[in-house]
This record gives sequence, structure tokens and C-alpha cells, in this order.
Amino acid sequence: MSTNTNNKPAVASSTVTRDLRELDKGTDNIYESLVIMSKRANQLSNNIKEELHQKLSEFASSNDNLEEVFENREQIEISKYYERLPKPSLVAVQEFLDDKIYYRNPSKEQQ
Repeated sequence: MSTNTNNKPAVASSTVTRDLRELDKGTDNIYESLVIMSKRANQLSNNIKEELHQKLSEFASSNDNLEEVFENREQIEISKYYERLPKPSLVAVQEFLDDKIYYRNPSKEQQ
């Protein structure tokens, strides 16, 4: 898989047909694999949301002035950057397929 300049794996930006047999190789259960990927996607989404709110909170002010126009441009650029990021679900699927997600199932460990 190709990489971008941030040394992160390239993630498909559009719909990709996946072979279901590839998704259950590690767990032997497609539903367990889907739960793992969905939990990872939620983690990624929450991290991105928190990071975006931190960056945009720097612009929060109650006073209006001429610098507001410049700040709005910065806010727009930050927002556009986050809009261009790949969807967390796509990143989670790619990480799962690349065996980059640590997971465990306590019910299987007891057997």
C-alpha cells in the first residue's frame, strides 16, 4: 500500500469492495471483526473531534475586531483540513487488515 507524506498508510477515499473472507481471518467470526473495527473507528472519530475542538477553541473570543476576518480564514482552513481526512471507518478497516489493531476477547481466553 502506498504512503502519503505523513508516513500514514494511504486509505481509500471512495467505496471499495471488500472480500469478507479477508475480514474474518484473525477472529474467525465476521461479526467479531466488525465490532473490533467499529470500536476502533469510534476511537479515531473521538480523537479527531477532540483535536478539532481544541484547535477551534483558540479562536473563541467575545470581542469583534478587524483580525476576525483573518481568524475566520484560519478556522476555515482548519475545518477544510479535517473534512479532507479519510473517514474513521475506512482507517479502522485498513488498520484491521494490516494487523495494526490490538484486540482481545476475554470470553475466548477463558476457554
